[in-house]
Amino acid sequence: MIVKNGKLYEHCDVALVACMKHHLTIDQVIELRTELQRQLIRLEQSMRVTEKALQTVELDQTAVGRLSRIDSLQNQSLSKGLREREVVRLSQLREAISRIEKETFGLCIACGGEIPYERLFVVPEAPLCGECPS
Repeated sequence: MIVKNGKLYEHCDVALVACMKHHLTIDQVIELRTELQRQLIRLEQSMRVTEKALQTVELDQTAVGRLSRIDSLQNQSLSKGLREREVVRLSQLREAISRIEKETFGLCIACGGEIPYERLFVVPEAPLCGECPS
C-alpha cells in the first residue's frame, strides 16, 4: 500500500511508484495505462475483422461479376494497407505499456526529457517529447 497526497493505493506496482518519481502522478499513470490497454483491446478486435477482409478473393467468374471481383480486389488492397497501419500501432501500444513496466514511461526516448502529461493524454503511446523530431 502506498499513500500519496492523502490517497491510499492498494494495488500499485513498482512501475507506478517509479513513474511517480517523475512528473506523472499515480492517478495519471493509472489513467494512461488503462487507456493504453483499452486501445490495445480495440485494436486487436479491429485486426480480427481486417483478417477476414484479407482472405483470398474468389476468382470464379460465375460466382461474382467482373465489377464485383474488381471491387473485392480493391477492398482487399485497402485492407492490406489498414493491416500495415494496425501492426505499427499495435507495436506502439505494446512499447508504451512496456515503458510503464520498465519505469521509463513519460520520458522521451530521444532526449530523456519529460513528456508533458497533456501530450500523453492525447497520444498515450507517444515516445517523444514535443521538442524532439519524430
